[in-house]
Amino acid sequence: MGTMRIFQAVQVATWSAIGALAAVALFGQQPATPDDPKVARGKYLVEEVAKCQDCHTPKMDNGDLIKSQWMKGASMGVVPVSPSVNWRNKSPDATSTSTLWKRWTEEGMVKFFETGRNPRGTKAGAPMPTYMMKREDAEAVVAYLKTLP
Repeated sequence: MGTMRIFQAVQVATWSAIGALAAVALFGQQPATPDDPKVARGKYLVEEVAKCQDCHTPKMDNGDLIKSQWMKGASMGVVPVSPSVNWRNKSPDATSTSTLWKRWTEEGMVKFFETGRNPRGTKAGAPMPTYMMKREDAEAVVAYLKTLP
């Protein structure tokens, strides 16, 4: 390996370490990474069990999910057979950069998945199911959602 490549590798490692230390200093914990077991469990629950992406990710005309907008919210492609008072026509952006996260906070998101109630104490509008997860599962889901841009 050439001297320049070694220097670049050291530089990348240094900046990565600085970022991790800053996260620990600011938030008191290591940032979650995709290979973290908690994040992997959350991804499994979101994508394979609950299939959240089916409502929270926009689709192309052929029905394929738009991967660049993963979990960013989407128009609902279905309507109830009979009128429903609390039916939502659009799913919210569930990623950590959304206004939902800013309003609810991380703990609010965990509580939502634990209790099925938002921070105001009401259930989500249909067609969103009411989840009542164990705390560790709710934390895993939120850990995964936090990794999404």
